[in-house]
Amino acid sequence: MSEARPLSLGQLSVWHDIRGLPAARWHEPNNAAVWPLPPGVDRAQVRAALRAIVARHPSLRTRYALQDPDVPRQLAPDDPLDEDLRSVDDCGARPEEVAAELAAEPFHLGRRHGWRARLLTRRGTPSHLLFVKHHIAADAWAQELLHQEFRQALADPARLGPPPPGPAELAADQHTPVGLRRQSAALDHWTRLLARAPSAPLPRTADSAGSVLQGTLRSAPARRAAHAVAEQAQVSVSSVVLAAYARSVARTCGTDALLVQLMSANRFAGRWKGVVTSMNQWVPALLDDARNDDLHALAAAVHWSGLTAVRHGMYDVTAVAALRARLPDAPEPTCAFNYVAVPGNTPPGASDGRPEPGDDAPVITWEEPFTTIGPRCYARALETADTLTVRLTAKDIGRQQCADVLLGIHEALLTAERR
Repeated sequence: MSEARPLSLGQLSVWHDIRGLPAARWHEPNNAAVWPLPPGVDRAQVRAALRAIVARHPSLRTRYALQDPDVPRQLAPDDPLDEDLRSVDDCGARPEEVAAELAAEPFHLGRRHGWRARLLTRRGTPSHLLFVKHHIAADAWAQELLHQEFRQALADPARLGPPPPGPAELAADQHTPVGLRRQSAALDHWTRLLARAPSAPLPRTADSAGSVLQGTLRSAPARRAAHAVAEQAQVSVSSVVLAAYARSVARTCGTDALLVQLMSANRFAGRWKGVVTSMNQWVPALLDDARNDDLHALAAAVHWSGLTAVRHGMYDVTAVAALRARLPDAPEPTCAFNYVAVPGNTPPGASDGRPEPGDDAPVITWEEPFTTIGPRCYARALETADTLTVRLTAKDIGRQQCADVLLGIHEALLTAERR
């Protein structure tokens, strides 16, 4: 067996989220991407480009020793292999539908690498590469890096440059004396916030016990308003959207102080920006005066609370779990928020059902969630060129309550823009 090494903190966070899943849910950490191919590209070119990016990134050649769930390890990366690139003819199906079917097949991380790809053809002509990965292998940022490198390798593999470090090197850096001091500071951050934060859970609805809802708000004017308020308040767009979301949740809960989990990308140091792995971790932020009618003021406060939180985004989830065990009355975060960012501000992709530019009516669609891993009330925001999308996944909450939270975001943004 290959030499086993500790997981990085991001990998460990993923493992803690999934280690107790029954086999029927092993597919839930998967994510599917659809990469359109340029006209005239043949199977050999696709295969060569795919092999080039796999050779560059150890995470795509890594298996895991998971026999002891309390002490998971990553094995040394395997040598690059010429994996069979099977073709799938679309037969009239949408590429996203074919990719979703591929994502529903779980990965056995001890035996297989955490990704698979299929070449989609139309009447025998390559049209798309379908790329499915397990979250422990790559987060959203890393997935877009792979997409960019794949396109570069199709045109000219020499443009890829030297390979970046891998997750084992990241793990080693996180356990140097400097890295351990950062982990200690992050644990102190958790300790302070858990001691101060009130318990303010979202009210549960009796007819929704045990259910999980997923609703998605799409709005062109909300995107315009978020950018306008960000410019006026001199904060980031993500802080504005978070402020609108926090205010909507706080009004639902009837509280002014809200403990929120923020997704930290943890790619602030230049050396680690190009690492293909999962670096995302949840980090807590305490938002005071969350029901404030002045969204500009709330966004400014949220901005600084968020910056403080993400400074402590790399931590040992086992240490936080031990802290919680010592503090049995510590509150759970009321909600969670992730503003999706990818390299070069590349839009993560348009979604079906989005409103046309200039359409002032917000659109809410309801979907069957692919995964129920994660916090009880989780909003995931992203932008396309003209639309703001907020996907809310919520447990034990009725549809009307979910809709009220989403429409509260929309109303807060448009009201603030008009002021």
